[in-house]
Amino acid sequence: MRISVSSDMDQPVARALVAELGKRGHEVTAYGALTPGSDPQWAVCSDAAARDVADGNAEQAVVCCWTGTGAAIAANKVPGIRAALCTDAYTAEGARRWNDANVLALSLRLISEPLLEEILDAWFATAASTDETDQGNIGRVSN
Repeated sequence: MRISVSSDMDQPVARALVAELGKRGHEVTAYGALTPGSDPQWAVCSDAAARDVADGNAEQAVVCCWTGTGAAIAANKVPGIRAALCTDAYTAEGARRWNDANVLALSLRLISEPLLEEILDAWFATAASTDETDQGNIGRVSN
């Protein structure tokens, strides 16, 4: 799968994220502080990663900033994006199942490497619900 990743800071967990995605066989495009010369501002790099998804250049994205909140807000401004800030595996599973989230937002402050792996496991193991009510709700928030 093609996954775009952004981070506004070059933190160990952000580097671990890129490495883990590669280890899982994903093709990663990095933005922000993870790429020399790229604009590291969370609003800019999160937007770039989300636009890759909206434009069909990536199937999903993972956006990171200190709290994860700004990255999620910036990503959600892009039409067609449903970004979810996840700080645990259960939230990641729910975001994929009930919200068909296509962008995972992570906090560089709260996420450890073991927790990162748990979140990614849940994210990639879960598909969107086919339940009519769930699909209706997703349709209501889609732009």
